[in-house]
This record gives sequence, C-alpha cells and structure tokens, in this order.
Amino acid sequence: MKFLRNFLASILGSLFAFGIMFVMFLIFVSLVSSSEDTVSVKDNSILELQLQRPISDYTGSNELDPFAGIFDESQGLDEIIHAIEVAKNDDRIKGISINNNFIIAGLAQTQAIRKSLEDFKAEGKFIYAYADFFMQRDYYLASVADSVFINPVGVLDFKGLSTEVLYYKELQEKSGIKMEVIRHGKYKSAVEPYLEDTMSEANRSQLTSLLQSLWNSMVTDMSETRSISESDLNIIADTLGGRTPKFAKLSGLVDDVVFYDEYENKLANALQLKKDEKINYSTLDDYVKYSNKKTLKSGDDKIAVVFAQGEIFYGEGGPNIIGQGIINEALIKAREDDKVKAIVLRVNSPGGSALTSDIIWREVELTKKEKPVIVSMGNVAASGGYYIAAGAHKIYAEPTTITGSIGVFGTVPNLTELADNVGINAEQVGTNKNAVEYSLFEPMQDSFKNQVQESIEETYETFLQRVSQGRGMTMAQVDSVAQGRVWSGTEALEIGLVDELGNLDDAIAAAAEMAELSAYGVKKFPKYKSGFERFMEDLEGASVRVKENLLKDEIGEEAYQVLKELKSLKKQSGIQAKMPFALDIK
Repeated sequence: MKFLRNFLASILGSLFAFGIMFVMFLIFVSLVSSSEDTVSVKDNSILELQLQRPISDYTGSNELDPFAGIFDESQGLDEIIHAIEVAKNDDRIKGISINNNFIIAGLAQTQAIRKSLEDFKAEGKFIYAYADFFMQRDYYLASVADSVFINPVGVLDFKGLSTEVLYYKELQEKSGIKMEVIRHGKYKSAVEPYLEDTMSEANRSQLTSLLQSLWNSMVTDMSETRSISESDLNIIADTLGGRTPKFAKLSGLVDDVVFYDEYENKLANALQLKKDEKINYSTLDDYVKYSNKKTLKSGDDKIAVVFAQGEIFYGEGGPNIIGQGIINEALIKAREDDKVKAIVLRVNSPGGSALTSDIIWREVELTKKEKPVIVSMGNVAASGGYYIAAGAHKIYAEPTTITGSIGVFGTVPNLTELADNVGINAEQVGTNKNAVEYSLFEPMQDSFKNQVQESIEETYETFLQRVSQGRGMTMAQVDSVAQGRVWSGTEALEIGLVDELGNLDDAIAAAAEMAELSAYGVKKFPKYKSGFERFMEDLEGASVRVKENLLKDEIGEEAYQVLKELKSLKKQSGIQAKMPFALDIK
C-alpha cells in the first residue's frame, strides 16, 4: 500500500512539474515573440557594429522560428552583410559605429564585411571606428572607416602576419605513442609535425608565400582607405609604428586619441545633434532581426545558395560539419526545385574525408548537368574543400581565401613503444594471411603500409583527374600546382585554380547571368535545427563545452590547442584530403 501511494505521488509530482515547465515554455515563447515585434529603428540613428561572437558563413536559422538565434554561438556572415546592405538604403540610419570589436572571423570573412562597409560609405553615409585596443584583424576592418579613434591608454597591434606550427616527433618518442604516416605530395605538410621536429624548407616556403600574399591584400585595402602608401604601411609594421596611441596617430593609423565619451561627442556632431540630445543606437543584433524581414532581391525565379562549412566527415553533417547527407540533400532539393534556375555552392572548409569529398563532388556533377553551378570560396576551400568545388562551372575566391592543398594522406596511431614500456603484449589470431590487418600494439607491417600507400596514390590520382576535368587543365598542369601546396585566392587566380576574385554576391550575380535572369530571389540551403533545439537535444554537449572551457582556463590556450589537434585525429577515418594544419594566422 505504501508503495502504491508513493508511486501515485511521484506520478502526480511529475505531471505537476511538467505542467509548470509547459507554462514557463509558453511564457518564454510569448516573450521572445513580443520582443521581436518591438524591434524598431528611430530616425537619425547609428547602426552599432559589434562583432564579438564567432562568425560563420551561415547559421541556417529560420527567421520565422521564435527561437532563431537563441543559444546560437555564432553570427551569420550572410546576415551581417545583409544588415549593412539594408542599412545603406535605410534613411533612418545615418552612419555606422564600429565599436570595440574583438572579431572572431577569418580574413576572407573580414574582407567581405569590409567590402560591404565600403559600399555603405559610397551612399554618402559616415563610418566611425573606436576601440580600447585594436587587434590586427580588428584594425583591418576598422581602417575602412572615415575616422578611426583609440583610447588614450589603448593598444594597436600592427606588425604583419604570422603563424605557428607545433611539431610532435619528440613527444611521440617520449610518450611511446606514434603516428604512422603515409602521404603523397612533397608539400603535404599536414603530417610533417609527426615526422620532424623542425619545419621543412618546402613548408616554410609555401607558408611564407601564403602569408605574404594575404598581407599584401590587406595592405592594399588599408592603403586605399587610410591614404597611406603600401611601403609606408610596411615600414610602420616593421618599426611597430602603431604600438602606442601617440605613435598610431603620428603614423596615420588613427585620426585621434580620445576617451569613449569624447568619441560619442564626435558621433553626435556627425548626426548634427543638439547639446542635450541623445544618440539613437541600433545594435547589430536588433537590426539583423529587422533586416531579415527585408528582401533586397525578389522574383519568382530563384538562385539557390548551398552552404558547405566545416571539416568534411562521412555522415549526415550539420552546421559546422560537412557530411554527404545534408549537403547532397540540399543539392538535390535545389536541383529538383523548378523555381531554382542556378546554384551557388559556398565552400568554407579545410577538407577532411576523401571519400565524402568524392561523394559530394559526384552530386555537384549531377547538378551541373541540369543547372549552372558556381562556387564561392570563403576563408578556406582547401584539399577536400577544393575537391568539392573543382567541378563547378565557375569558381570565385576572395583575395584572402586559402585554397589548393591538392593532396592526400593517412595517419594511423601506433602504441607499440608505449605497450612495451607498460608491459602490454598483444597476440593476434586469424584464419587467413591478411585477416589480422593492423594492430595498434604491433609495428606496422610493410604489407599493410603498401596497401594504404596504394590507396593514397589512387586517391591522389582521382583528385588530380577531378581537378583536371573541372578546370580544363592537363593532369601534369594540376600536379605542378598540387602536391598539397596551399595558395591564397590571388595566387590561385594566377595559376588557374579559380576564375575570378569576388565575394558571395559576385558569385550569385554570375549564377544569375549564366541562367539569364534579370530578376530573382535567393533561397538558402540547408536549414539547420535552431540553436535552442540543438541545445535541448544535446544537454550533454553543453556540459562538454563547459568542461572544455574549464580545461582551457586550467592548462592555457596553447596546451589546449595541442590536445584539440590530437583529439581531432581520433575522428579521422580513411584517407584524408585535408589542409596542412589548423592555420592560426595572427
């Protein structure tokens, strides 16, 4: 009897708790919906551009979803640029304030935002920029402004680009955990850190060339908007001529050194406000909610934009992972939609699984037979990322896009030395000669290595064929610019790996021209689950992120990145067509 009473009480308690949660859920939905309805833009306003969350090309959110944007960790580049374009023609928005950014975006994304700000200025509206400190990428974006200001005790980082590569050979020897490496391509430096303790000349050469090309593109842009010669900008970088606010002003990198209240006075003057009038700010987040409801391109005919962003893994994929499931489904939907007349594939990926890359490449080929396919490259479209792009009718890249890296490799962990050190002995039993293919606890046999090497050579040959076919180059021509070497968008144009330098809008315009469209709308694929849905489905994932942040705080950023790179190896299966390494360009 006591058991039954407790059982019924627990059921009633659960129902009561569920009821409370349901009511809270309804209240929450109501609050979210009403807050969106009250987003308004006042006359004589300034759009405040603060970019302090990670920027992805596309968040895949549905503006009709009341939970769109909630629990999303990133901002969509497409939404940011669309908001600036809407503001350009919004009479209520008089100017933009780029305020205290700490931009978490790639160079190509930053360059795309910068280009949209130049278009904004071309309408006769002003842009001012202010920061307590400017990191180099922040300054590159801010340098588009009519006037740039810095805090009197601030810092401006302006010294040129650099990157760092970690090498693990000695760590492997000390730990007994070894990565067996099989590769093709003398420049395929994705695996070099496991083979050497120092950087090879080939790798140093390609990285130097890449960084110099990216820096040249940035310097050209900054020279034009700041009216400082390119040679002078390089002298400023070499002499650290912007290291203090005083020097930054003397060198012309900034226009004045002021406190934030003084900066607001300058904004008020630009708005021609009276002494006691307050500045009307519209935050970017609010304005995005408003601008998402404004269509700049319209028509019954559509251009489909399919976003492929993240590393390439076999499987379904998601917002930050390219899988054949979600990408091929998007290509098929766009291909079979009678209203869609052309397709733009937006690629932002360092590559990954060669098998998955080829599966997606095939779907692009099938799509290309029915409709024009244009590729727009983002921050990076390298190795597997270039693989899925190579077959398009036309390829656009930003000058600062990192691309190429046409090469393949395989890495297999081996614990033989560790096993010997700790006293583990593994014995294998099999029915046939090759039944026991590979053991983590035994040295790699030549027969297995030769088998993997054969697969890698075949995959590399297939990769060359795909590029040769798509780019109209001979196999020898492709091989001469391949070998895993990475190139900037500017360099890729010179060697024939891309057709034009331009952004996503340029690629969309080219697709419309190929489809002979004068009026058209844009339809984006794929649609992801909202951040709120993913949060509810993956509470364990949220817990993992908290643990990762705690670990990062405990051991430091650099040590955490080492662990992260080693952890990513666990996810790699099969032959990889992947970028050399995670390039953190500073």
